[in-house]
Amino acid sequence: MLNISSDVIRGYNDTIILYLLLDKPSYGYEISKQIKQISEEKYVIKETTLYSAFTRLEKNGYITSFSSSDNTSGKRRTYYRITDAGRDYYRLKCDEWNLTLEVVSKFIRNGD
Repeated sequence: MLNISSDVIRGYNDTIILYLLLDKPSYGYEISKQIKQISEEKYVIKETTLYSAFTRLEKNGYITSFSSSDNTSGKRRTYYRITDAGRDYYRLKCDEWNLTLEVVSKFIRNGD
């Protein structure tokens, strides 16, 4: 099975993470699981990549973090929540992706 190269997707890890935070806060393991599931296992984000992205997104004001106890296990987890600036950045990255897709598609031959 063909998987997405980390070099190709690197610039869109932020977009993927912000997408998953649009509706509700979440934590690292859950976000990693969702990426794997939604991509049908064509993209599996590395833990170091994920946590580097969290650090960068938080430093830039696109997400905030908070600790909470999991009710079932009692384990404390760090959750992440998207900010208004993060929502704006997400929309900007989506527009950038659409432009990228438009341009790169001009150089893709299908069926040759």
